[in-house]
Amino acid sequence: MTEEPSDLIRSVSRALRVLEEVSRADRPLSVKVIARRCGLTLSTSYHLVRTLCYEGYLHRCPDGDYLPGSKVAERFHEMIDAFDRPPRASVVLRHLAAVTGHTAYLAQLVGGRLVVLDVAEGPRSPWLEDLRAGLEAAPHATALGKALLLALPPRVRREVLTEYGLPRFTSATPTSVEDVEAELAGLCPGEVVEEHGQFRDEVACAGAVVPGTSWAVGISARGLSVPARARARLAEAARDLA
Repeated sequence: MTEEPSDLIRSVSRALRVLEEVSRADRPLSVKVIARRCGLTLSTSYHLVRTLCYEGYLHRCPDGDYLPGSKVAERFHEMIDAFDRPPRASVVLRHLAAVTGHTAYLAQLVGGRLVVLDVAEGPRSPWLEDLRAGLEAAPHATALGKALLLALPPRVRREVLTEYGLPRFTSATPTSVEDVEAELAGLCPGEVVEEHGQFRDEVACAGAVVPGTSWAVGISARGLSVPARARARLAEAARDLA
């Protein structure tokens, strides 16, 4: 939802804002810092952090600062498990990473959003902090997203791109629906799709849809090309998952 609902419950919204600020911080936060970052009064912040601690979503350190609680991790794993991933998905990804040396990914379009559900690290790939299990990624700038977009009817593809928007990540990122359509025009659904420096500078990625599913597998590589051998192994992995 992009518009604020008329029946928004402010207290729930504030509690989630507190949880988000604590979760994204690189160190424990005091209540005063939480209040300042969330634009809340100190009294309201104390009530919210105590409630979140009681429910297990925040943890109070001995010095009085706050960290994310164990319930956050539990909800994360439940979310990942809720997706009906292909059988042996983790095994196939680990094998792909092992034989190519490149990090392997499994992703799906969910409500028009590209969500990464599994990752197997490889030493020949850079660390991409935005392509982590459970995170959303950009469908227009990633090979995973392009492979899934290619499998959609043109009208649906345009709706997905328009709804998500086309933010620029590098100077090579396509920033219009027409740019993406032009890239995909010469490809057939199911083909391996590549992007070169569109999501991160000096990083190339390849992606392929798992036949008969709404899933895609992908790999990343340093530089602006994906080795032909790695592309071939990626296509094999997609067929294995089918």
